[in-house]
Amino acid sequence: MSGALLTDLYELKMAASYLRHDMTGQATFSLFARKLPPSRGFLVTAGLAACLDFLESFSFDRDDLAYLADVEKLPPETVELFRKLRFTGDVWAMPEGQVVYAGEPLLEVTAPIAEAQLVETVLLNHMTFQTSVATKAARCVLAAGGADLIDFAFRRTQGIDAAMAVARTTAIAGFSATSNVEAARRYGLQAVGTMAHSYIEAFGDERTAFETFALDHGGITTFLVDTYDTVAGVRAVIDVVRRLRLPGTVGVRLDSGDLAQLARKARQLLDGSGLQEARILASGGLDEYAIADLVAQNAPIDAYAVGTKVGVSADAPYLDSAYKLVEYDDCPVMKLSPGKITAPGKKQVFRGLYADVVGLRSEKAPPGHVPLLVAVMREGHRLTPAEPLAEVSKRCAAALARLPEAARALHEPVPPPVRQSPSLTRLCTQVRAALAAA
Repeated sequence: MSGALLTDLYELKMAASYLRHDMTGQATFSLFARKLPPSRGFLVTAGLAACLDFLESFSFDRDDLAYLADVEKLPPETVELFRKLRFTGDVWAMPEGQVVYAGEPLLEVTAPIAEAQLVETVLLNHMTFQTSVATKAARCVLAAGGADLIDFAFRRTQGIDAAMAVARTTAIAGFSATSNVEAARRYGLQAVGTMAHSYIEAFGDERTAFETFALDHGGITTFLVDTYDTVAGVRAVIDVVRRLRLPGTVGVRLDSGDLAQLARKARQLLDGSGLQEARILASGGLDEYAIADLVAQNAPIDAYAVGTKVGVSADAPYLDSAYKLVEYDDCPVMKLSPGKITAPGKKQVFRGLYADVVGLRSEKAPPGHVPLLVAVMREGHRLTPAEPLAEVSKRCAAALARLPEAARALHEPVPPPVRQSPSLTRLCTQVRAALAAA
């Protein structure tokens, strides 16, 4: 499947109309979040790599064209125009892992209008979902206070493709590993896993299950200890480790109950048995709020495995994102719909110490500010190879470290102000006046 039909029908109808009327002027569309969810004081950008992959390979194959002709009843001349279509445009974007706020473009596409229109749906899908998850994951990282975080979301995400994206975006945010083996292979991540309760139940005896697992999988071994009685499970682990003299680091996983209390008890038992290096992993319905609560209780937890609530960004599962035309054929345009006004022209975002400025791409950065949007694609081709995930993660860590306390707050966060540059404000006024006079 080429992917060209991964779009909404009205995009195809608009593109067909542009092509039939020889409307080939360059159009710039801006993709941004109109506002942040109430529980968010920032966003972390993710999804750009998937967008660029899509744009580079965009085309209509034989089956696509046959469907458009036979089912959608497009005339032969229109089908022929689609046959020749490729994405030949330019893209400016926020690098993945960057912190952004409402009203700031995550990316801008400039291409012949039919091309730029047809790619809207996929770009919004990638950027909206992956940015939502990356932001949720980043909040977990901030809450964890330096403890390791592991992606356990695969079985609860809304689709296989989503699971792959979640593994990658949580790595951008700073997660150290994933349970998703294919994602680990594809993205060069660390795959980790322990065992399920079914494994222990299948043996009937907890010690036998632990011993068998340890002998089959030597080295670093983490034991799930809450199948029957958590404290007894920790004691069984200690017994097995002593008898087998297991090499490498061992750990216990707590998946239910009062995790703070059980972690303290497990730490006491492990340390008292000479296993001071043993790690404690917590899991079971965790998110940034639960993690922050455990940290506040000084729970001796070394790592958190988070799944469902991060994989679907449970408390903010969508963004009010938009992909809007801001310039066509060198003419700035804007939308004046109540509550959905857009600013005209190609944009740049200038980051300052205390506030951001959204301005025109053609203007210079205000004093003390740096531009964030960079050219990533020209004439349908990437300008540089895909960025290593480790570099994206470093960028995210640096951006999170610079976040104001009010923006990183888990409850009632306040993002820093974002204002328009004087040049952009003047352009808005001019375009409004022109529309009123038309």
